[in-house]
Amino acid sequence: MKLLNSAKEALSHVYSNSNVFIHGGDATPTELINGLIENAQRLNNVTLTHLHTHGEAKYADTKYKDIFNIVNLFVGGNLRKYVDYDRIDYLPCFLSEIPNLFRSRQVPLDFALIHVSPPDIHGFCTLGTSVDVAKAAVNSAKVVIAQINPHMPRVHGDGFIHVSEIDYAIEINRALSDSHGSPLSEEDLKIGQLTATLIEDGATLQMGIGSIPDAVLSSLTNHKNLGIHTEMWSDGALKLIKSGAVNNSMKNVHRGKTVSSFIVGGKDVHDFINDNPSVIQLEADYVNNPSIIKRNPKVCAINSAVEIDLTGQVCADSIGHHIISGVGGQMDFMRGASLSQGGKPIIVINSRSKRGIPKIVPTLKNGAGVVTTRSHIHYVVTEFGIANLYGKTLKQRAQELIKIAHPEDRQELERKWHELHCKL
Repeated sequence: MKLLNSAKEALSHVYSNSNVFIHGGDATPTELINGLIENAQRLNNVTLTHLHTHGEAKYADTKYKDIFNIVNLFVGGNLRKYVDYDRIDYLPCFLSEIPNLFRSRQVPLDFALIHVSPPDIHGFCTLGTSVDVAKAAVNSAKVVIAQINPHMPRVHGDGFIHVSEIDYAIEINRALSDSHGSPLSEEDLKIGQLTATLIEDGATLQMGIGSIPDAVLSSLTNHKNLGIHTEMWSDGALKLIKSGAVNNSMKNVHRGKTVSSFIVGGKDVHDFINDNPSVIQLEADYVNNPSIIKRNPKVCAINSAVEIDLTGQVCADSIGHHIISGVGGQMDFMRGASLSQGGKPIIVINSRSKRGIPKIVPTLKNGAGVVTTRSHIHYVVTEFGIANLYGKTLKQRAQELIKIAHPEDRQELERKWHELHCKL
């Protein structure tokens, strides 16, 4: 490892027509990104590949249109308005399969920009808050450039990176950005309470990103012997761990350990995971593998959606043609939960958006992506109730979903169902 004085110097090694991976989430290497921007004028046709990143995505600015192309593996809030399916595009892929894209060189990487904890006495840094696909990127890239930060937690598991694997590095000293969820509405809390009735003591939890999964966690404080095996967790899960509701004692895989591939949270979360042997971060192709997930008991996969049609098709990554997030690990865990003994795949969704737009709809919007198919869905929960679609015909599904739609939408949903499906 060659320690350099500035990010600009470290990123001077990046060349035109190369492919660059950027570490994501709370581990977004802001200083290295700024160093890349400082080198922009001498570059052209550099492809940046990443999951969601935090902070301002300066490289997406149109002034860099001939310099940077962006491949989003998951579209974060900082990139949504820039996606044009040309220079700034989206690559749909299950999170569990992304590491193999790098290792097989289907998506070849020349550089990996990462954010790591300081090396220990044996020379090992860790990838901290995000192992996910970053470990595969480090193993696959020709050149690894790191920013080393004493505020990055040292996390056990797959994220160890020896200094000999790092080509160039800079040292920084800044607190990680705090990532907190949105305030919970009354509707969110009601959904959380209803969903909690589906979750048994001893269940293994997976929770997606969003206020409603957080609301579910807030309703589980009286549960016992819960476990966590999830692609990500945040502040809500920390409260359950500290309360004793989560002790991971009933899991079959990594008993006693809280397992994830990345963590998004505030300082309390970062402090808790630092050098904590009860928390491990493993690669996404393992954590999100349905054959691994199903080995735990009573897996409850709790995920949100943009909209659901009356046959049970779930759109979770787009509003019509416009991508707003990604496939992520929803299907990995929905399938894993359905294969788990006593498992429950659960979609949690408000009956209407904040703007009053129905989320249970006769048909998905034109261009909407189906993330969870109608054959994979089991439970759907809104603030108006629980629908179990497993083993139901299309007509029965429509009836169940209409019951939990917003009361003012039910008559129109019934009318549209008959109009679309009941013609002789």
